[in-house]
Amino acid sequence: MESIAFTKVQGTGNDFVLVDGRSRSEDWSSLAKSICARHFGVGADGLLVMQDSQQAPVQMVMYNPDGSLGEMCGNGLRCFVKFAVERAGIDSQAGSLDVETGAGVLQATFETGSGQIERVRTSMGIPGLTPADVPVLADGPGPVIDLPLTLAGRSYPVTCVSMGNPHAVHFSDTPVEETPLDRLGPLAEHDPLFPKRTNFEIVNALGADRFRARVWERGAGLTLACGTGACAIIVAARLNGLADARATVSLPGGDLIVEWDGEGPVYLEGPAAYVFDGEWTTNGYA
Repeated sequence: MESIAFTKVQGTGNDFVLVDGRSRSEDWSSLAKSICARHFGVGADGLLVMQDSQQAPVQMVMYNPDGSLGEMCGNGLRCFVKFAVERAGIDSQAGSLDVETGAGVLQATFETGSGQIERVRTSMGIPGLTPADVPVLADGPGPVIDLPLTLAGRSYPVTCVSMGNPHAVHFSDTPVEETPLDRLGPLAEHDPLFPKRTNFEIVNALGADRFRARVWERGAGLTLACGTGACAIIVAARLNGLADARATVSLPGGDLIVEWDGEGPVYLEGPAAYVFDGEWTTNGYA
């Protein structure tokens, strides 16, 4: 009976199963659906597979719990970098590591003064703001701001941002805890406005340097945190004149720090931690 060694990791409560897939071939999509299942598997917001890369020292491939490919995952990338350096022996230069992702090659920086990586700062690339970048069915060159999105008979105007994956950000005066995101999230994800579906963020602006949010993730559902979502929130907040160049996004799983100068790459900083190691039997994926 064959098995796969895995490590469960988390960043601000966004949890992942991480597998070193450099020396094996699997049906990773099917594995994601079974191993990420909360009650019948390990339970995770996604599967991260380490692969060889021709463009960087290593490649991160992410699969959502529904088996679909995820272009990018900010919290997952931080956890991936920690594992790659500490466990997989991937060479890093002066506290820096480039990783190939579905959103291109991204750079992560970290400190190892304590002997372990506890926080990672990652370049998340330049946000896409045209309708084709997101993608979203909207007129004009972009950015797409206050796009009417009707969910359950009510309008939720959104600002649309691509962080390598699509996001629709709604700023609300109603506390995010009181918004029925479990009901609205699936409607937003599958709305015809978004040809590749979308992540959906409900946000309260608490000041120019702090925001509170909850996220419905495409292919995963409600999660405790979303790194690309936090980035999209600050990009959207700056486009709407609500945010400074550096701000904290408070999510149910903890705080993430995001920086964006309004033109260049977005930077994301937050924690990364191991949860446990295990072995997954591979015959007969559920």
